[in-house]
Amino acid sequence: MTQFSRHGVLCGAELWNVQVVVLVKGVLSFNFCEFLNPAAMPTVHDWINNPLGIVDEMFAQSHSSPDWEKKVVEYFKEKLKLNDAHAWVPSLNDVPLHYMKPNSLVKFRCMVQDMFDPEFFMGVYEINDPTSNSKQVKCGKYKDVTECAQVDFNSRNTVTSERQTFYCVPIPGESQWVKNSYAGTSQARVVPSTSYVQNRHKRSYEEDDEMDTQSQMKDVSQGAHSSAESHGNMDPKRQETKAPSQDSSPSHCTSSLDLNFPLPGEKGPACLVKVYENWDSFKLNDMLEVFGILSVDPALSVIADEREASSLLDPTEGMETVEEQRVHSPPASLVPRLHMLYAQPLVHNNPLLPSSALENNGDYLSSVLGELASVRAELLTFLTHVLMGDSLAAEYLILHLISNVYSRRDVLPLGKFTLNLSGCPLSSPYTEHLYNVIQQLVPSSFRLCMSLQNMNNQRMVPRKDYTANRLMSGILQLANNTSLFLDETQLEQGQLDTTGVQNITALGNLISWQKVDYDFNYHQMEFPCNINVLIASEGRSLLPSDCQIHLRPTLNPPNLEEYLSAVQVAQVPSQINKYRIYLSVARALNYTISDEITKAVEEDFVEMRKDDPQSMSAEDLHRLLVVARLLSLSHGQNTLSRDGWMKAKQLEVLRLSQTQQQKCVNGNEP
Repeated sequence: MTQFSRHGVLCGAELWNVQVVVLVKGVLSFNFCEFLNPAAMPTVHDWINNPLGIVDEMFAQSHSSPDWEKKVVEYFKEKLKLNDAHAWVPSLNDVPLHYMKPNSLVKFRCMVQDMFDPEFFMGVYEINDPTSNSKQVKCGKYKDVTECAQVDFNSRNTVTSERQTFYCVPIPGESQWVKNSYAGTSQARVVPSTSYVQNRHKRSYEEDDEMDTQSQMKDVSQGAHSSAESHGNMDPKRQETKAPSQDSSPSHCTSSLDLNFPLPGEKGPACLVKVYENWDSFKLNDMLEVFGILSVDPALSVIADEREASSLLDPTEGMETVEEQRVHSPPASLVPRLHMLYAQPLVHNNPLLPSSALENNGDYLSSVLGELASVRAELLTFLTHVLMGDSLAAEYLILHLISNVYSRRDVLPLGKFTLNLSGCPLSSPYTEHLYNVIQQLVPSSFRLCMSLQNMNNQRMVPRKDYTANRLMSGILQLANNTSLFLDETQLEQGQLDTTGVQNITALGNLISWQKVDYDFNYHQMEFPCNINVLIASEGRSLLPSDCQIHLRPTLNPPNLEEYLSAVQVAQVPSQINKYRIYLSVARALNYTISDEITKAVEEDFVEMRKDDPQSMSAEDLHRLLVVARLLSLSHGQNTLSRDGWMKAKQLEVLRLSQTQQQKCVNGNEP
């Protein structure tokens, strides 16, 4: 076993905080030597099935050159640029791990949930080949274990390198239609892997089938009212790949592995992503599509078991606690390692749009803008039916769905538009149906039922666990552009405890400042975010909002659930896809205001305050400018016109009138 200190120097077992990053495979003999035969070396076309063969070939040809590593990355980037080449790469989001070939090229659509400490590994090492009685220099990059040979640890050719480890999870709250669409465009062909530990996996698959059956029976008996089910996770698979409830005990107190998903009921794999270059360019909560080499070597689990056992026997063996070892070295069969070759930051996770920025796709943008007006009209009609005939509320809901924090001025986030939809009925599951509609339109979303139990027990804010040296996720650790649906109709009378008050405060900070203060025990660290918050309530929300509109139904269907179901069924999939494209495109459009319009707005503001200075405050003007911006973008216009400004003023007059009428009806409205 090879051991390194934090300083990257070969050392004995007595050195502190021993970090095991490479294992000599000759000790654990599995069927891993098949590529040592030169006749079995991959061709240049085998870059997906055997990328390590490509890396080793390029290393052997030019490892003395300082830029050989850049050439490797460029090689795979160029391959992925070929027509639909990325579609041939298997995705961990779509394909079960046991169908993946070890050491093959895979991709993973994910969010960076945590960043671990850097680790050291043997970038270059020398082996003694007993068959030929010769020495060979080998590449250790993109690997967790060495090849089947004896490593010469005293060789002067050994190079110690550094890499960073990210803990990545599937994008929280990603809608099922997004997952299905990505999976449907995949051209990858995979078969069950036969390369390692068949007995263990055969057993786990049988357990999976049993769990599937039990889960389905449980779902049928419980109905469809849990938050996980309303979130779209109706058929949880493996128990170890599903997020536990937020009030469960910490991972070090349980025998099962907590995958630390931010949202309860989430499914999918988590990955330890090994990053070799430019890791400072990535941030916590970034959305990425990672292309890398999959490592699921059983030896990694043996290392973890040995380290845990040695720590239990001799706590002075290293500075890592047992809890930290469990988190940082989980079984590879549950948390695979992914050695990053290339990562593409995701501006959005809508599979119906090009993955790159819209301004780089002029032809596509022009074709979409040509249909924008008609699609907007159809979406407005659809949402009007969903909101039981209230077309004004439907207008504001569209503005909310395309809102986006486009800039920050000091601490003020510009562009956010939190909407409080009051007047939601309490006697029916209306808010659940409304959320289901929104979930079908946006790529990522989550419905938070603001019951007393949830407020007093859920962990909203991520917290640093210094014992396990990891960031414990919370519900508010979400990727940008996620739609957060706060269902305040579920809030009953009772007492909020300390946790409940902290959670309400965290939600208020998120709404007002688009930031979440992560808990690092002795201090708080501010993380900016870009999350659309919609609050559904009976009266005015207890939380702040940028705009409140009271729902005024003009329809009174005898059976609300049947009516809403019929409204959704009437929308054909192709039409729903147009809505999805429309919302994402309108959100991404650039926007400017000319000097002429700016001057006209200033003059209008002075005129409105002339008779009654209290009638229009600076806050009212800011809201009016946000409404005007969103109204222009919703019509596909990237600049404000005089006509757009007048329409925004008319909308606000109607909204204020509707809200004021409700206050007159309900004298207790604040």
